[in-house]
Amino acid sequence: MWCNREVPNSIPPANAQPSTQPSFSPLYQQIKTLLVRSLQGGEWRPGAAIPSEMELAARFKVSQGTVRKAIDEMAAENLLVRRQGKGTFVATHAEDKTKYRFLRLTPDEGGPAGMQRRLLDCRRMRAPADVAQALALQAGELAVQVRRLLLAGEQPVVLDDIWLPGSLFQGLTAEHLNTHRGPMYGLFEVDFGVRMIRAEEKIRALAAAPEEAELLALPPGHPLLSVERLSFTYGDRPVEWRRGLYSTASHHYRNELS
Repeated sequence: MWCNREVPNSIPPANAQPSTQPSFSPLYQQIKTLLVRSLQGGEWRPGAAIPSEMELAARFKVSQGTVRKAIDEMAAENLLVRRQGKGTFVATHAEDKTKYRFLRLTPDEGGPAGMQRRLLDCRRMRAPADVAQALALQAGELAVQVRRLLLAGEQPVVLDDIWLPGSLFQGLTAEHLNTHRGPMYGLFEVDFGVRMIRAEEKIRALAAAPEEAELLALPPGHPLLSVERLSFTYGDRPVEWRRGLYSTASHHYRNELS
């Protein structure tokens, strides 16, 4: 349910050449651009299979190797998922390996574990200036604020403040969030057509303010890890800004670098 968005041109018919892209762009990059446009335009939904490399090569009148290189790069960026013997599928946040892709908090003891959610608030309001700037909203434009806790057992571990463009998330309510059982990004993807493609994070240490400390069951001034995340969808459009306050008494922030 996209609102007020530009719908990009769909992939051209088979007799069209990908020559509309800049001449200096490698051919496989041109094919990748066209495939991303098709994903953005909704031709293939999350979890759906895309045409085979042979079919796409015929469609764009390029070699199968060129298509394969474009798909390889999109798979490396988690836009597509290859499944041995089955084909290539549009990546989805419902996938086990991607559903918690952006949550880097890991228990000190044992492997990664899922967390329980407790919704504190969900409301629609005019975006504060800093939120509007982060999400590229106009002054006074509406945004949706979601506040929640993530808990390990009964222990609060993360306090999330999440901001979303109101035009893209019409109909998002507390009831909607409480009845959804999967990851939040899966809800955004299926019910609102918004898929998070990549994110940028800023991390700093700070002391818990009294209200935050109370919600996290910590003494005021307790050290916390503040993780500010700006998430983007296709076309590098910012669609979520959140600040998570992490209690690291029994968890740590873990990332893999390559």
